[in-house]
Amino acid sequence: MNISYRHLQVFIHIAHSATFAEAALKLHITQPALSSSIQKMEEQLGGKLFSRSTRRVELTREGEALLPNAIRIMRDWEETFGDIQNLFAMAKGRLTIAAMPSFAESYLPTLLSRYHTMAPNINLRILDVVMEQVINDVSNGRAEIGFTFEPQRKDGLTFEALFDDEFMLVVNPAHPLAKKHSIDWASCIAYPFVMMNRGSAVRQWTERQLEHYGEPIIVAETGQLATLGQLINQGLGISIMPSLCRSHMENIGLVCMSFNDDILMKRVGIVKQSKRDLSVAAQKLWEEALARPL
Repeated sequence: MNISYRHLQVFIHIAHSATFAEAALKLHITQPALSSSIQKMEEQLGGKLFSRSTRRVELTREGEALLPNAIRIMRDWEETFGDIQNLFAMAKGRLTIAAMPSFAESYLPTLLSRYHTMAPNINLRILDVVMEQVINDVSNGRAEIGFTFEPQRKDGLTFEALFDDEFMLVVNPAHPLAKKHSIDWASCIAYPFVMMNRGSAVRQWTERQLEHYGEPIIVAETGQLATLGQLINQGLGISIMPSLCRSHMENIGLVCMSFNDDILMKRVGIVKQSKRDLSVAAQKLWEEALARPL
């Protein structure tokens, strides 16, 4: 069956008109063209939809049965394609992004504020999750783009760097190291550590750096950098974490110190699936993130 949008449109207009001539006038087409369109539709369906007279056109019983369904189909059609047009025009839509909590708290609000000015009708959903989950959410399509440290493996992913992040030492203000003017890795190894869970990239990078100076004493592990801050605040130990966390850690009263030797630096950037095009809304955010330094 090959009944088109135009056929349904003609059928509905005739049903709501007294004559074929009136319907043709509403549709801005000739009466022969209108008659031809409805004739083709009737041939496709296998019967008459209208009973015609010299004065008036009326629906047959079959036509009456079709009319409410035809109206519903037309409404669904127009809403569906109208929504798609809005998505392309960014006049409407939803965008899901994933971001490490440290990035979501520090750099993301400024970026999203700029983006919202350009695309005020895009509803934003933010998944603030650890680095490893950012990668998973982008890989499995739960989020279109993610903000994370550069993945060690990029299978199926495209990563673009935004800036370099230098890792720092975070201590309680009452800790002996807090009184030093500068800090080196060798000075840290004698003190208890609180760290991210084993298997996390931040944990691996930190341990790989520390192993040149000895084996760290680890008294607590957690899955969130913010929780590490609370453990440090309670005096459980010291920790090494990205400078992305500096504002948060200083806001809760902790001391953040840069290393004067053997700097640990990692790239922070934006990631997407490499074999799948971004939506118009996601592409605009991607371009805005890369266009201006954060």
